[in-house]
Amino acid sequence: MLDVTVIEDPAAAAVSLDPTRVRLLAELAAGPASAAMLAARVGVPRQKVNYHLRTLERHGLVELAGERRKGNVTERLMQATAASYVISPIALGAVQPDPGRARDQFSARWLLSVAARLVRDVGTLIVGAGRARRRLATFALDAEVRFASAADRAAFAEELTQGVSALVRKYHDGTAEGGREHRVVVALHPTVKEDPADGRLPAAAAAVTRPEPEPRPEPEPEPEA
Repeated sequence: MLDVTVIEDPAAAAVSLDPTRVRLLAELAAGPASAAMLAARVGVPRQKVNYHLRTLERHGLVELAGERRKGNVTERLMQATAASYVISPIALGAVQPDPGRARDQFSARWLLSVAARLVRDVGTLIVGAGRARRRLATFALDAEVRFASAADRAAFAEELTQGVSALVRKYHDGTAEGGREHRVVVALHPTVKEDPADGRLPAAAAAVTRPEPEPRPEPEPEPEA
């Protein structure tokens, strides 16, 4: 079972979003189970579970893990093909986000378009590497920083831009024979914290209602001697 896999097919994406199928996928990500076992866990008739399993299997979201005899019946034990799934923007076809349409470094919507392209491109690379049975060379860095003021955040963004630009100039070689182009994506956004009580993310409105940090007070001039 893969840790995460990408759904590019629109029909598979639609199938995966059904609430009952989401519950079945979660159960099958935890371990193989039969339709009868799943019916008892999710409270859905076995016949309906079988229907959902056949649909999920047809779209490559679950697979046969084994079979076992139970009386005169042979039960099929199914398992999820991955522990989690990501729907690629490819599934949206012509309406998928395009960061080339309106480039704006300070736009949250442009950031979202860039992130969508990241999901699309890395998803495509993962699928291709899996078929070729080759390892995919990638790198990711994730960190949190707390700014004392909006001015500090702006200064951080400026220094980050200068630093990354300097590294790109240093290592970019457009004439290297056998070289390969890579995309560098750097993003900065406010942190969204999970509710400690239930582990859920807050509602969209609650996530953005925190006030901006106040600017740092200017130091008072020292008295003249």
